[in-house]
Amino acid sequence: MSNPETKSITRELQSHAAILGGFVSLLWAIEILDVFVFRGALNSYGIRPRSIDGLEGILLMPFLHGSFAHLAANTLPFLTFGWLIMLREVSDFFIVSAVTVLISGLGVWLTGAPNSVHIGASGLIFGYFGFLLLRGYFERSFTSIMISLIVGFFYGSLIWGVLPSQPGVSWQAHFFGFVGGVLAAQLLGRPKRQIN
Repeated sequence: MSNPETKSITRELQSHAAILGGFVSLLWAIEILDVFVFRGALNSYGIRPRSIDGLEGILLMPFLHGSFAHLAANTLPFLTFGWLIMLREVSDFFIVSAVTVLISGLGVWLTGAPNSVHIGASGLIFGYFGFLLLRGYFERSFTSIMISLIVGFFYGSLIWGVLPSQPGVSWQAHFFGFVGGVLAAQLLGRPKRQIN
C-alpha cells in the first residue's frame, strides 16, 4: 500500500473517531450536567406523546438519559453501529441518524402511552441496527451484504427489542427507530445499487 493511501485511510479513521467521539462526549456531558447541576430536570424535555410541547422531544430524546447506566448501555452499540455505517461514507451516518430520529420520534409521539416521557438514544441505535441489517438487501454489494450478515450474526437478538417487553422501556422508540433505519437503507441503498 502506498504512502498516500495509508495517509488517506488514517485521515478517514481520524474523522470517524472525531465524529463519534464528539457525539459520545456530548451525550456524557449532557448527562453529567443533568445529574449534578439540573438534578434530572432535563429529562422532562423528552418526547411527551400527543402533547404539542412534547414535539421538541423528537430532537432532544437521543441526548437525554435516565441514568449513567442507561447511557453506558447505549454508548458501545452507538459507537459500533455508527462506525459500521461510516465505513462506506461518512455522510451515510448523518443521513441515517436524521431519518431515524425523525421516524422514531414521530412514532413515539403518536403511539406512546399517555402522560409518559420518552428519553434515550436507543431508538437511534435500533435505527442503525435496522439500516445495517437491511442495507445488504437494498444495496446488493458484496461489502454491504457481508456487513449485514455480520451484524445479523452478532446482534440479531436485538430484534426482540422492538416488541413490548420490560415496563419503563420505550419499545415504540425501538420499533420506529428500526423502521427509520430500514427506510434509510432503502433510501441510500438503491442509488448505490444502480451505480455498482
